[in-house]
Amino acid sequence: MDDSVEPSGDNSNSRLAALLDGNPPRPPIVTTAIAEPPSARWREPLAVALILVLCDLTIYRGHGFAGYALLFAAAPLLLAFGSPRPRGGASVWIVGAMLLLLAVKLLWCGSGLLVATGFALIAAFAAALAGLCPYVIEVAVLASQTIVAGYEGIVFHWRTMDKRYVPFKRTKWLNITLPLGAIVAFGLLFILANPNLVASFGRGFDWLCRELQGFLEQFSPSVWEVLFWVAVFWITLGLLRPLIGRTQLFEQMSRRGPAAADQGETPSPATLYSAFRNMLVTVILLFAVYLAFEFHTLWFHDFEPGFYYSGYAHEGAAWLTVALALATAILSLVFRGRVLADARLPRLRRLAWVWSLENMLLAVAVYHRLSIYIGFNGMTRMRMVGIFGMTAVVIGFVLVVWKIVHNRDVVWLMRRHLWTVAIMVYLFALTPVDTIVTRYNVNRILSGDPAPSVQLCYHPINSEGVMLLTPLLGCDDKTIREGIGAMLAQRQAEAESTATRRRNNGWTAYQMADEIALQSLTSAEGNWAEYSAAVGRRDAAIRHFREYSYQWY
Repeated sequence: MDDSVEPSGDNSNSRLAALLDGNPPRPPIVTTAIAEPPSARWREPLAVALILVLCDLTIYRGHGFAGYALLFAAAPLLLAFGSPRPRGGASVWIVGAMLLLLAVKLLWCGSGLLVATGFALIAAFAAALAGLCPYVIEVAVLASQTIVAGYEGIVFHWRTMDKRYVPFKRTKWLNITLPLGAIVAFGLLFILANPNLVASFGRGFDWLCRELQGFLEQFSPSVWEVLFWVAVFWITLGLLRPLIGRTQLFEQMSRRGPAAADQGETPSPATLYSAFRNMLVTVILLFAVYLAFEFHTLWFHDFEPGFYYSGYAHEGAAWLTVALALATAILSLVFRGRVLADARLPRLRRLAWVWSLENMLLAVAVYHRLSIYIGFNGMTRMRMVGIFGMTAVVIGFVLVVWKIVHNRDVVWLMRRHLWTVAIMVYLFALTPVDTIVTRYNVNRILSGDPAPSVQLCYHPINSEGVMLLTPLLGCDDKTIREGIGAMLAQRQAEAESTATRRRNNGWTAYQMADEIALQSLTSAEGNWAEYSAAVGRRDAAIRHFREYSYQWY
């Protein structure tokens, strides 16, 4: 998209008056409008109408994640089809591919996180279509302006239709509509001229009226559905015709560019150089002492009974992650502004490299603490979250190091940081977390370590994980074996009830993983037949299993 925005006359006058008064004008924080709105094309209203129907079918009348899968797979195609000024580029294809992968995961085994991620990616796709690089804050700004942009789009189309020449601008439509109109008109007259044809068409017309009446009775929209249509129509126009082209505040910050020394400025002493140097020396010494303590206390030896796993490996890992994030922020704030024009910058950088190495060792320590906790009583969803979150922090620290080496500005770093978080959330949403968690815990139990059984009792398991529990029916531990059998009997009953409800709700509620899990449970139901009919015995076995496994909580 063209970044230049022509100011209005009032804005030009205000700037001129500011210059005459001796006060330089302040740059606008956000550009407010594109100088010339894109021209109207027939594909745009058609795309809006199709998106409205798609949203009504998959969201308002939908009952599950399969509907959202169709929405996130088809909406990008319709937005690209109806965009007034579609801009190509790698970002359009990348975001489109991300939406397609997300739609596949929703069809397989959906979640609320996937749905929220999908809507965020739709906004990112609209930004890419408008020619913007889909940075996180820019996408959020674009999404926030859809209400105003939708209003502007409605006004634009209304004015376009009000022009007299528009209905006849595209005469090719008349080449089709006029012959069709003639066929309908003369065909109706010919039918009316023959009583037999009138009777035949009358019966057909009565059938059509009854079917249409039944359809309208079944699908007649409520007031809330009409309001939903209006909202979808409005927001879709806002996505197709965004007003905000670029966050000007960030562009002004970016124009300050890399290091001042690289822009030809004379190196000058930075006021805070000595303070920054002393701080880096201090934290280097502090980190060295702490890392020695960390490796001495938590590495290369067995832990005694009663070791405080939660405090060291769970809460402690979280605090060390905060320390690493704080180090990332400090390094980012030190190497900016006048410090970059100081002749003593290389010395400060050498200190930064030493501290960076210590931070990488600290990151290894955090991963080690997580592995201690996983080794104690198995894997959970939240421990997977911890792994992803810690990885995002490490990547953020690497980005800061890259910023220091290549003299990047704060805006560059902030955009990459937000991308890192967004991509980690997206990858976590796509990752078959319950498959990884359950497979790990089951393998641990089968190898003779019963501790991970607590995670099977006290944490929810979706259909991906349930399909991996059946090997535990051959476990040597009787309590675990019977508890898993009772859990699977309970899960089969729940799956059958869910399947019945989803068949009544229609195709939008379909989940492939649930169907496969139900088939797997049905084929193996003989292994827990004693619990299928005896609900009391089943509940007792599950309760005993929970009490038994709680010792490893």
